[in-house]
Parts: sequence; structure tokens; C-alpha cells
Amino acid sequence: LALEPGASVELPDAALERAVYSVDAPIELDGSPVPPHTLAVLPAGAQPRLRAPAGARVALVGGAPLGHRFIVWNFVSSRRERILQAQDDWEAQRFARVPGETEFIPLPPRRA
Repeated sequence: LALEPGASVELPDAALERAVYSVDAPIELDGSPVPPHTLAVLPAGAQPRLRAPAGARVALVGGAPLGHRFIVWNFVSSRRERILQAQDDWEAQRFARVPGETEFIPLPPRRA
């Protein structure tokens, strides 16, 4: 969303979870300052007024809650089977190498 200097808009309660990210300039949410490069999470049900005193490019994100996340070492997923597959792939070194890196860090021991 590109906002001209001084522009303001009310953000509708259009999703269960929502956030605002200003790409390049400070913004205000209901008069509270939000610096650029900051993700401002909006409270459920809120319809804040977004204002861009100097203009801004803003990303609006939102949707249904993602639910529970499984976190194992460097892997995060909403599905346990994907975590297990990622662990297998890491141990078999099927992930692409980071350019310039030669070290392989083994997977920590798996817990039962």
C-alpha cells in the first residue's frame, strides 16, 4: 500500500491475525508511532487508523491463525512428519550447501 504524505486510512478487522510493516518511513497507528522496518501486530478486533505523516510504503498481512508449530533444532513446521523428513534430509546431506562453507554441522541427537 503506497500512502501519500499525511494520508490516513482505517484498517478493517478483516482477518483473525493482522500486522502492518512499513517498508521505508515512520507511520502511526491510532497516534502511536511505529518506526520503519518494524512489524506492528494488531490486536484482534481492532480497527486502528493508520497514518503516514511523511508518506510510506506499507505491507498489510493477515489471515487465519497458523496453529501449533513443531520446532526441532533449525526446523519449524505445523506438521510433525515434515520435521522428521527434514531431519532425515539433513542427516543425508540433501540440503544445498551454503556457498563458501565447507563445514557440516551434524544434527543434534534425536529425542524419543
